[in-house]
Amino acid sequence: MSFSRIVCHRFFLGLLVISAASVTLAAQSKKQPPPPPAHAKAPSPAVTDEYVHKEFGDNCSLLAGPPQFVVDLDGDGMDDLVIAARCKNPLADQAEYGFLVSDPYDSFMGFGDVKVTSTFASDEPERKGVCLLVVHGVGPEGWHSDKPKPKFVLINLPFKTVTVKRLALKKKTVLGIYMEEKGEGEETSSVVYWDGKKYRYQQLGSTLE
Repeated sequence: MSFSRIVCHRFFLGLLVISAASVTLAAQSKKQPPPPPAHAKAPSPAVTDEYVHKEFGDNCSLLAGPPQFVVDLDGDGMDDLVIAARCKNPLADQAEYGFLVSDPYDSFMGFGDVKVTSTFASDEPERKGVCLLVVHGVGPEGWHSDKPKPKFVLINLPFKTVTVKRLALKKKTVLGIYMEEKGEGEETSSVVYWDGKKYRYQQLGSTLE
């Protein structure tokens, strides 16, 4: 074999090795999808009115019945808290206690001004003021932290029961607050989830019961 052929042969072999290595590196460096979020758990010990009054004021109190959840709703790796409560006029306390009043349900229905929708009263007296309180965790202590934390009062959600489960979106899987509804949405289900900026409401359809 001539010297020029040997050189060409080695050159092509080198190209094949480089190409194979590039393909291997590209496959290794391809971004892997993140693992699914961990399932929700119950706070231990359970949250009491003392905590609620500290974080949301005396006008908010725990709602007996629905479970409490510790879960990473915003995907930052820190434990968040979800509890059902009853709050009287939360807009009056949001500046004092540093929380945000949000109405994902009526925003979905086309009513975006929470100052207006917060005045919507339920026809059922036992439903007045019923809401979900969400505390986004900060640092290793999560929702227990004494540091200022993002906090939300989600009003006008027509839930009969609540649970927290995984929700598949277009590009990722998150955790959502699933509800079986009562009132106008009786026998339907829905979910509220964090979209990176705010909480959104989404209808899921009729229940199978």
